[in-house]
Amino acid sequence: MNILELKQGKTAYIHDIKDIHHIVKQRLLQIGVCEGSLIKMKRMMPFGGPCMIECSGQVIGIRRSDAKKILVNGQ
Repeated sequence: MNILELKQGKTAYIHDIKDIHHIVKQRLLQIGVCEGSLIKMKRMMPFGGPCMIECSGQVIGIRRSDAKKILVNGQ
C-alpha cells in the first residue's frame, strides 16, 4: 500500500521509496523520511492538494503524486 491509502491518524512503516525524482528523494532522506521510518497520516488536503504526514517529529507536506510512490506496511 502507499501513503495515500493510510487513514487519517494511522501509522505505518515506510517499506520502499521508488520512482521519485532524485532531488525530492534526497530531500526526504535529509529530513528523516526513509525506509524503516514510522510515519503517521495527519491530513489529506482537499481538491487534490498535498497530504500531511508526521515523520521523525516533523509534519511534512508531500504532493500526492510523490506520496503514491512511497510504499508502506500498514498497521
